[in-house]
Amino acid sequence: MAAVTALRSSCRAAGRLVCIHRVRSCSSIRFIKSKYVCVFDKSALKFSHQQRLFRTSAVSCGQIVQFKLSDIGEGITEVTVKEWYIKEGDSVSQFDSICEVQSDKASVTITSRYDGVIRKLHYSIDDTAFVGKPLVDIEIDASKGVASEEDVVETPPMSHEEHTHQEIKGHKTLATPAVRRLAMENNIKLSEVVGTGKDNRILKEDILNYLAKQTGAILPLSPKAEIVPPQRKAEAVPAAPKDKARKIPVPVSRPLAFSEKDKTEPVTGFQKAMVKTMSAALKIPHFGYSDEIDLTQLVQLREELKPLAEIRGVKLSFMPFFIKAASLGLLQYPILNASLDENCQNVTYKASHNIGVAMDTEQGLIVPNVKNVQVCSVFDIAVELNRLQSLGSAGQLGTSDLTGGTFTLSNIGTIGGTYAKPVILPPEVAIGALGKIQVLPRFNSKGEVIKAQIMNVSWSADHRIIDGATMARFSNLWKSYLENPALMLLDLK
Repeated sequence: MAAVTALRSSCRAAGRLVCIHRVRSCSSIRFIKSKYVCVFDKSALKFSHQQRLFRTSAVSCGQIVQFKLSDIGEGITEVTVKEWYIKEGDSVSQFDSICEVQSDKASVTITSRYDGVIRKLHYSIDDTAFVGKPLVDIEIDASKGVASEEDVVETPPMSHEEHTHQEIKGHKTLATPAVRRLAMENNIKLSEVVGTGKDNRILKEDILNYLAKQTGAILPLSPKAEIVPPQRKAEAVPAAPKDKARKIPVPVSRPLAFSEKDKTEPVTGFQKAMVKTMSAALKIPHFGYSDEIDLTQLVQLREELKPLAEIRGVKLSFMPFFIKAASLGLLQYPILNASLDENCQNVTYKASHNIGVAMDTEQGLIVPNVKNVQVCSVFDIAVELNRLQSLGSAGQLGTSDLTGGTFTLSNIGTIGGTYAKPVILPPEVAIGALGKIQVLPRFNSKGEVIKAQIMNVSWSADHRIIDGATMARFSNLWKSYLENPALMLLDLK
């Protein structure tokens, strides 16, 4: 009897070995033939089933992935496709630029999360793309990347190692495959990184910021343009005439198109943002205040500093002085750098002076802002303004450049006009409009008529929390800094 029992055990063991060898040698096995059932026991069947699930969960080469337009923040639900950087049949890698889209707030460059080949573009130029909908189809290579669970056209069961959500001690860490790969290359544990994306999803910027902290790198408060000294020219370029008053505006020559039918166009892009913002601004009771500023000393100072700034590769305008003087004034009157909640119950005083500058571009009116002016020098502000103006002209300003403003200056004088009635940009509570600089006769302290550089300023303030006296005192302080630039040295930080 013992011999029979031993023989049966040996047969079962041999059956398992035959089963294992058979399953490993043929990857196409998806079932077990009936003639082997009498030989295998339940454990052998269970092993075969596990082997089948493991093989079908792997991502095969040539899998089509629908790369969806992810949430780009600020409550944006739709964007306009402005430019494609790839076409069908092109190969892309992770972080390669796919296209540029424009919302009602900013232009954003969309980058790839996968390595693969573009198989389909779901939109044409100027089409409206919606968040969460497919943007392109990518044929991925399993050896280079794994698709996220929500992007695969036909999602097979995924193994634990291939899942986008990384389970660490019962906590789900959300990150795209591209971000996971970046973390792996830098030996960073995702559990130690704080995600700033939707549902605490870890973004590429979170990895870079974490890496910078670990290596001791100091990140700037705002991106700064690289200072490159200009090349010296063999021949000096003749200076442009300084008398701007004699310049005659020349109309822009555009082809005239006459039509007998009315044309209706949808409100999109920055124009749509203006409609939304100005509609909200109508709820604010505006208080206006105007004054004139004698910029004679500032004009002379700028002429002395302008060549030095050009040597550093920066164009120095009057705007950096206006912005810095406003920041010094906001330190004394912080109520102008505040915001009021919708229920008018709480006032929030902003710690940072993110001063916006209205710009006229081909896309419409945009208001990027210079971050943390309170800790910037006049030259730092000039560098940042050069960067913002370059990006604004190219239509490439990012969401971070256009959001977070706390106070605004609009230099309408660069186009023309002396006075204006600026409209407050919610949730801000004050804005200033600067007129053109004019050479006008004025009396000096001796009663003599002199030539003075005069500029007019028009302020608008939220009269719910700012009274006329506060606005006037702030304007007088701002005026004193500009009329006597040497006074700014006492308060510069």
